[in-house]
Amino acid sequence: GVDPVEAAAAVAGESSTATWTVVWTDLLTACDIYRAKAYRVDPVPGTNDQFFAYIAYECDLFEEGSLANLTASIIGNVFGFKAVKALRLEDMRIPFAYLKTFQGPATGVVVERERLDKFGRPLLGATVKPKLGLSGKNYGRVVYEGLRGGLDFLKDDENINSQPFMRWKERFLYCMEGVNRSAAATGEVKGSYLNVTASTIEQMYERAEYADALGSVIVMIDLVIGYTAIQTMAIWARKAQMILHLHRAGNSTYARQKNHGINFRVICKWMRMSGVDHIHAGTVVGKLEGDPLMVRGFYNTLLLTELKVNLAERLFFDMSWASLRKCVPVASGGIHCGQM
Repeated sequence: GVDPVEAAAAVAGESSTATWTVVWTDLLTACDIYRAKAYRVDPVPGTNDQFFAYIAYECDLFEEGSLANLTASIIGNVFGFKAVKALRLEDMRIPFAYLKTFQGPATGVVVERERLDKFGRPLLGATVKPKLGLSGKNYGRVVYEGLRGGLDFLKDDENINSQPFMRWKERFLYCMEGVNRSAAATGEVKGSYLNVTASTIEQMYERAEYADALGSVIVMIDLVIGYTAIQTMAIWARKAQMILHLHRAGNSTYARQKNHGINFRVICKWMRMSGVDHIHAGTVVGKLEGDPLMVRGFYNTLLLTELKVNLAERLFFDMSWASLRKCVPVASGGIHCGQM
């Protein structure tokens, strides 16, 4: 095996200026400045072959306001690196100056409650089921019944896009009919998360603009569309004064394994930076995996303005959010009123 200090240094080098050999062009740049530094290695309690490595990067290594560039460096090649059996990104402290190059959520918790005129209680939502197979008319009927019964929001599920049994435009029309009827009947502001996820950015723009024209207050995207597309839609939503919900579809492919991948807390930080207003943040009692303290750490990451080290919640760094607005954590994963 490789010495843990040597492995940490190799990861730092591979994710910054180093390559597989020494090259003469190293002399043409200030490598001592731009090279990442592994400054601390601690054993993981209760193990003899796992270690926490703390690595610092020069801020100039990253393009301003670009999640794609940030992730290309931090998680680009190193996760396939032979020097380590497994590698997991547990947490990041993003510097104040770099945070200020991102827009953050356009709406935030307070403004969303003001738009909905709902205070002092959780916002109640649900997902239409069955999530696949309903016609547009029946889908809209479920939306109306749920909102009329007291929900604030209904939502599309992650894999409802524009399938043969229900095209997106048909779904949007019937959903907004249900939203408007329930709002008229209750006198409350209602909404349905209309999933605008599509195969191209142009199609997503078309669907989002159609939802806006119909009067929707919120649209939804999936994490699987990628960081650049998420930032692009967040910029559009800010200009359109639309709430943007992010479904974390696909996150467990790299967040669930305990010794390899990325902790979802890091995804929470990236998504708050990108500008989404909502994100699924899990729950303890539903059908999906969730450790109570770790889930609380996710929620705190999205809601607090200042983060403090809390190892029980897996928060490894103090961090200021540089006045970026809060992102609403959505309790998700098979919860129901019988668990209340």
